Amino acid sequence: MKFDVLTLFPEMFEPLKHSIIERASKQNFIDINFINIRDFSKDKHKKVDDTPYGGGAGMVVRADVVYDAYQSVKDESSKVIYLSPQGKKLNQSKVQELSKEKHLILLCGHYEGIDQRVLDEIVDEEISIGDYVLTGGELPAMVLIDSVSRYVEGVLSIDSTKEESFSQGLLEYSQYTRPEEFLGKTVPEVLTSGNHQKIDEWRRRSSLINTFLKRPELLNQEDIIEAERIISEEKAEK
Repeated sequence: MKFDVLTLFPEMFEPLKHSIIERASKQNFIDINFINIRDFSKDKHKKVDDTPYGGGAGMVVRADVVYDAYQSVKDESSKVIYLSPQGKKLNQSKVQELSKEKHLILLCGHYEGIDQRVLDEIVDEEISIGDYVLTGGELPAMVLIDSVSRYVEGVLSIDSTKEESFSQGLLEYSQYTRPEEFLGKTVPEVLTSGNHQKIDEWRRRSSLINTFLKRPELLNQEDIIEAERIISEEKAEK
């Protein structure tokens, strides 16, 4: 998987040079490149924006510099994504879909936006990470790269992704590790039993309860009834 990021601020992407993403890059499972849009400015001061036609506050990034930056990296397999609050909201289904692409070009907007003409010409899809406005597309681009990379073959084990939140339509079950006792609270006994069938059953119940308490809108009516029953039984046992 290749990511080419068109940005005015490549220095903002330092967090991607650490942890799992760094390891995946070194092992060539993913290839991340940062293209400074400013390098394609024909202005001697490297200016890339101008005042908007029709007036208004702020500045708009010029179409020609964005197009030239795009032309420098595009190929037959490229899919261009514009990170924008006007786009469709990123979710796990979209993340898994994008992980099957060979080459993603991520366009990061800034200032008051980018000239619509170049967006119409090169963008395949607009994606948002939430219904709020940021100062630029760099943070959303990092979120997309991180989330998509986790589903690229080789980056993580299959077991690491198949049971996590949203992958099965539920939030992930609660996790525990050593010490076995902490502040008077012990690890659920079933998790130390060695009975894998019972552990799987407990994890399913834990996922259901977590989803019911935190994101009930993800559940159908049958799951809601089951979660309420489990919670009621646990309260009765106490």
